Amino acid sequence: MDWMLYAQALLGIVVFVALALPFSSAPRRVDWKLVGSAIAMQFVICFLLLKVSFISAGFAYLTQAVNALSAATLKGTSFIFGYLGGGTAPFEVTNPNAVVTFAFQVLPLVIIMSALSALLWYWRVLPWVVRGISRVFEKTLGTRGPAGLVAAANIFVGQVEAPLLVRPYIMRMTRYELLLVMTAGMATIAGSVMVIYASMLGSLFNDVLGHLLTKSVMSVPASILFAHLLLPEPNPDHADSEPPRIYGGTMDAITRGTSDGLDIYLGILAMLLVLIAFVALVNSAIGLLPAVYGEPLSLERVAGWMFAPMAWCMGVPWSEAPMVGSLIGVKTILNEFIAYINLSQLPVDALSERSRLITIYALCGFANISSMGILIGGIGAMSPERKLELGELAPRALLAATLGTCMNASVVAIVAG
Repeated sequence: MDWMLYAQALLGIVVFVALALPFSSAPRRVDWKLVGSAIAMQFVICFLLLKVSFISAGFAYLTQAVNALSAATLKGTSFIFGYLGGGTAPFEVTNPNAVVTFAFQVLPLVIIMSALSALLWYWRVLPWVVRGISRVFEKTLGTRGPAGLVAAANIFVGQVEAPLLVRPYIMRMTRYELLLVMTAGMATIAGSVMVIYASMLGSLFNDVLGHLLTKSVMSVPASILFAHLLLPEPNPDHADSEPPRIYGGTMDAITRGTSDGLDIYLGILAMLLVLIAFVALVNSAIGLLPAVYGEPLSLERVAGWMFAPMAWCMGVPWSEAPMVGSLIGVKTILNEFIAYINLSQLPVDALSERSRLITIYALCGFANISSMGILIGGIGAMSPERKLELGELAPRALLAATLGTCMNASVVAIVAG
């Protein structure tokens, strides 16, 4: 192992904190004990989930669960879509990969996961897990009340679904709490799409679902850290809030979860269609400019130059930093879905195994430009009187979530080595 790469990742943690300070509303009020505790918490979480044998062994069972969900989903898609959904083809197939359709075989897993999550919420399984995790962060970082509950819930549910759990409290949240809610929403990924990414990246990395889950848990202290750096306000003293019952029964949970999953499914398809087309249009326009270093310009190359220093600060060798930086740029400008697709399509020798792991962490989160609009619209609909503040806080939340995700990648670069 090159010790220089360890030094880069350690330096990156300092750099990411330093990058947030110029945007802080009151740098002198920053609680550096909280900052240090939040950084330490990320190391502890990463070490426990990846290095403690009985915990890491549990991720193998999670992978089996994902495979079982994928197989069950394939049964449904085969029935609905026929051979396009994975059923038996009415002709001889000479290239099996040619009949694997993303829209009809891979992405429908989002609908299944959405319904399953709703069911587990109604059965009080997820609220119990969320409550336990939020208690840990309350004891270690002092984050309690509705905002702390939402931050923990974001590990499992989406960036708009999580605030629904504390909808009555949004109107009287402080600006710091609103920023934390938005930051946590952008720094994590929903459980429904986490399973999709695990299916997409399973051939690239063993136990990738465990890494995605580890990253989402690490994102909570990282979100608290950077939300505090940008808005260093004291934690308000809220009474504990019990997660409400948002479903009327088992069938209501399944029905509404399915409906919500369908909305997510169609939204992902539409966003992928439009964004991929827009990238192609932009690349066609940029390609008319003079070539640089013998190759035509593209959005990916420009993003690679912009984000390469950040990739280097995560512990990626400089020779691979432009490629990793390009993926981070695509994730930030467009979304992580497209970035993960691009990562899965890279040649095997394009990145080292260590750099691939760092990249998986660096891309894991909803921190992109479109998420600002999603959060403003979603949370603003729950509390219209806070919509102006949400618009003001959205750019800070994007910055905080991006820096938090980068710090998570630096931490795993040190722990996983």
